[in-house]
Amino acid sequence: MGNGFELLLADDDQDDCLFFEEALLELSISAGLTTVNNGEALLKLLSENNRKLPNALFLDLNMPRKNGADCLVEIRQYDNFKELPIIIYSTSYNPEIANKLFEQGANYYIRKPKTFSNLKKVIQRAIELVKGEKNRPPTKDSFLIQP
Repeated sequence: MGNGFELLLADDDQDDCLFFEEALLELSISAGLTTVNNGEALLKLLSENNRKLPNALFLDLNMPRKNGADCLVEIRQYDNFKELPIIIYSTSYNPEIANKLFEQGANYYIRKPKTFSNLKKVIQRAIELVKGEKNRPPTKDSFLIQP
């Protein structure tokens, strides 16, 4: 992870990772992107780079080896990861599950959009929120990011 604004995407779907990267490239935001494809790889990467964390983590819920919800709980157990903004990035949205994820420390929730233009909008919005809300806890009102 480099010196600029750095994003980490944990998602096992290669197509979703490519769309995310393409959308990020089309935005007027200079940001690096690192991807991992399962929960174990995510936790390993974070522990190896705990001195230089990404500015935000986009976390898919349904991944092999360790799912996103389990990763969220584990990440939030460590003091050095408490300030890491975590954006849940999932194909599904269930209000009860979303509420639980918020209570467990997720900052935002994005339901993966079906269109490329909406994907760009939600990524842009998430980055703006992360940059604008430094040192402020997330609120329930702004938890779900929609196009």
